[in-house]
Amino acid sequence: MLMLALTFASLLPALSHGADTDSTVATPEAPAASTSAVPAEIPARKDAFPYRVSVDAPSALRALVASSVGLVRWQDFADMTAPLFDRLARDAIGETQDAAGALGWFSPHVEITVDARADPAKVTLSVVPGEPTRIRDVHVQVEGPAATDIPTGTGAIARLQGDWRLPQGDVFTQARWSFAKSTAVSSLAGAGYAAAAITASEAAIDPDARAADLDVTLGSGPLFRFGDMRINGLKRYTPDLVLNYSTIRKGDAYEVQSLDQLVRRLNATGYFASVQATIAANPAQADAAPVDVAIIEAPTKRIDAGIGYSTDTRFRANISYRDVDVDNHARQFVVDARLEEKLSSFAVRVAAPPSAAGWIDSVRTELGRTDIENLVTATAVTGVRRQGIDERNNWDFGAAYYFDWQAPQGADNVTSHALYVDAIRTWRRTDDLVAPTRGYNVALQTGVGVPGASSRGFTRVIAQFAAWRPLSRDLELSMRAEAGAVVASSRVGIPSALLFRTGGDTTVRGYAFQSLGLKDGDAIVPGRYYAVASGEVTKWLTETLGIATFVDAGNAVDTPRDLQHLALGYGVGARLRTPIGPFRLDVAYGKDVHQLRVHFSVGLAF
Repeated sequence: MLMLALTFASLLPALSHGADTDSTVATPEAPAASTSAVPAEIPARKDAFPYRVSVDAPSALRALVASSVGLVRWQDFADMTAPLFDRLARDAIGETQDAAGALGWFSPHVEITVDARADPAKVTLSVVPGEPTRIRDVHVQVEGPAATDIPTGTGAIARLQGDWRLPQGDVFTQARWSFAKSTAVSSLAGAGYAAAAITASEAAIDPDARAADLDVTLGSGPLFRFGDMRINGLKRYTPDLVLNYSTIRKGDAYEVQSLDQLVRRLNATGYFASVQATIAANPAQADAAPVDVAIIEAPTKRIDAGIGYSTDTRFRANISYRDVDVDNHARQFVVDARLEEKLSSFAVRVAAPPSAAGWIDSVRTELGRTDIENLVTATAVTGVRRQGIDERNNWDFGAAYYFDWQAPQGADNVTSHALYVDAIRTWRRTDDLVAPTRGYNVALQTGVGVPGASSRGFTRVIAQFAAWRPLSRDLELSMRAEAGAVVASSRVGIPSALLFRTGGDTTVRGYAFQSLGLKDGDAIVPGRYYAVASGEVTKWLTETLGIATFVDAGNAVDTPRDLQHLALGYGVGARLRTPIGPFRLDVAYGKDVHQLRVHFSVGLAF
């Protein structure tokens, strides 16, 4: 016990006054948790010194201290001795300072107190971090061909500088510093300069001013262009199946987005269980860089079943059967049955693999029944479609025969039929097709109910527009507008699926699903004209979680002048970025119905 008393006599005076960090201009690295065993020169002893540590520090720092400070990590060591404890306690001050510096606190006050009379000894590690270090100045530059390549390189540089993830005024941490640099490299590499890398970086820390000055230089390397596609893993299918799904052409400037689109497109076909695509980032091959596509084929036959719920259509159950190689030539056969409280359907679809020109031809027959807003409809549709594979510049043509029966409560039943021929053109100019943050989508649809083959001839047009714009690093504006018209002398004799109702999760929140339309008896029936507009501002609290405020307006009517009145809805909601698109949970107030409604949805409206 005499040795223990002497050890603490030397240790405690030094610890009782605490310790401050020294000034530094070098960015500290986050301390790595040691996994080493007890040093060989410290054998197990009979005079064990058990202790327990309590960390008194901000929650953001507490976990890092617990994982990186040896005094904390070794407290469960059964053969702890007083000399070993003495060494750990002395080291703990510097280790704690390093941990605090990794989170942006470069002038912390660290104090260790020991109550050796307790059994086990009670140790308190206290950290007063002080004010965090904030970014004072940022200088990000790019050297190499990108600096003079107009507009490809200069545009990419402007984007990475504008999207720099550690701007002036933000708190400096080692993790955010590393993330900002890696994001800048990824941005430049994805814009065509696949060999981009950091050539120099410095974070100069001024502890007295609690300020950090950042300086980063990236070397772009050459602009890469796509070369040959090398496909590995195919057994059942020919390489043409993969190549025909690709919009990448040899000699095109490389964009990571093009590869991401190809991977997403192939994964959605049903032919493959896994797809990965990378470009060979060798500067010597930049003019024709090979693209490596690694594929794992999926089983040809698959049965899926599930249950779900949505605020629009309530509970649902569905089952589907798919054979993606029904004729041993990659022809797909799909049967899908869906039962919901408001919508039920049974569909059969046969689709050919894409042609070399990028067209997918299909035949579809569907039977459906709806019961919405006191209107029961039964519809049978059979038709053919030809659709392009390019999501960004998409053409879609079709011809279908509709037979429709409508039974509005309190009004006469109506039957109608139509041979409908249509075309859809879509332009998508967004940074991400699934979860965009900037850019726009436009879709134009036009179709004709063929006179003589329809109970009433008509022309149908729809225009849709959506846009996203960042207002700041964590504030985003999204807007949507769409309108449609069925030009005919009357809506009577036109199938309900080709007319319009609106309201619900993805149109006008604050109103029930398809509750905005024409009054016919006790039912809401579809009209010949509709318009919807929406504006939304989202504040992102983290990279994936945000809160939003929104205003929606819309209506479906039978004459254009009735669109002077649009039903208004507004509210607040939560946003979550997911791999399948944004998840939205909203609480909206419908001004016309004086009601609050809860809505949730996943993905984009179109």
